[in-house]
Amino acid sequence: MTAAVRVLNPAPDDDFARLRLIRSDNVGPVTYRQLLRRFGSASRALAALPDLAQRGGGTARIAPEAAVAAELAAVARFGARFVFLGDPDYPFLLAQTETAPPALAVKGDLRLLDRPAVAMVGARNASAAAVRFARELATALADAELVVVSGLARGIDAAAHWGALAGGTIGVVAGGIDVVYPPENAELQARIGADGLLVAEAAFGTQPQARHFPRRNRIIAGLCAGTVVVEGALKSGSLITARIAAEAGREVMAVPGSPLDPRAQGCNQLIREGATLIQSAADVIEALRTVSGDVGGRLLSPDLMWEPAPDADVDDATRSAVEALLSPVPVAIDELVRQTNCPSATVAAALLDLELSGRIVRHAGGRVSAS
Repeated sequence: MTAAVRVLNPAPDDDFARLRLIRSDNVGPVTYRQLLRRFGSASRALAALPDLAQRGGGTARIAPEAAVAAELAAVARFGARFVFLGDPDYPFLLAQTETAPPALAVKGDLRLLDRPAVAMVGARNASAAAVRFARELATALADAELVVVSGLARGIDAAAHWGALAGGTIGVVAGGIDVVYPPENAELQARIGADGLLVAEAAFGTQPQARHFPRRNRIIAGLCAGTVVVEGALKSGSLITARIAAEAGREVMAVPGSPLDPRAQGCNQLIREGATLIQSAADVIEALRTVSGDVGGRLLSPDLMWEPAPDADVDDATRSAVEALLSPVPVAIDELVRQTNCPSATVAAALLDLELSGRIVRHAGGRVSAS
């Protein structure tokens, strides 16, 4: 359960404490927000981690000070900086999502985050016709003062970035902000860092792995009022991004394709399920205005959504009762509240202790499972 409250800007105990908290084991986006709500600052949360993890039956593994200091220095040398959840310059629409990254490394023009944005994603092995359409659509959207957001992948992503580069584009990378992937996009990534904006959640120097791409996709969708899928198979990362956008209440749009092309089946399926059919930039702009009355931007959404602050104390019996209900199959936290007949804040506190001890895993949609 969540409640709309004013953004709680943490005390200025510096970027070091916040980054150290984020880089500590078992501190994910939801846990980070709960810890700041409960303790008021990253420094106090760090001091409490050993006791919280011990309650859950584990040991806290806090990020080493030297590693955090080295990362901050490396990011600065690279010409980038961090923005933290709760800061005024943190991406506003992304902050409304359930799993908003607590920290982002950014390089380039931060003013792009204040402009209306639309995501464009699609197949890496895209057809020549789809690549051309994506590039031209992105150019038209940029000419209409929409920022185009994508993931710097081969195919549709790269075409969208090149098409929008002169007007404004944001590239979200799966690895560290300094890591180029795929290698053939080295020039494009450098151009975006100079003329657009690069965004990364992973630690500096991180090589992208399979698990990083869904995390990147949620940032792409979260930054934008809507997502356009240009070409994508039925089981593709593009459809994952579209699903994340839909779950966040954002507009989902798709470009139709030939039923004979497997790369178009995902888009055609999205349209069958209610996605807006897109044939031009005017269609995208109309779809976004239909949903929000404008095309998005910093003023689109209400106050930041935060998890309820967990109760300070949870007894062992309650914690055990919550853990006993968990299995490898993810279950909604609301269901745990119903079955334990405990207040939601009490269940949240039990889950916090269990997560910090490494005994549970959080999933999208407010679900948890045993680790």
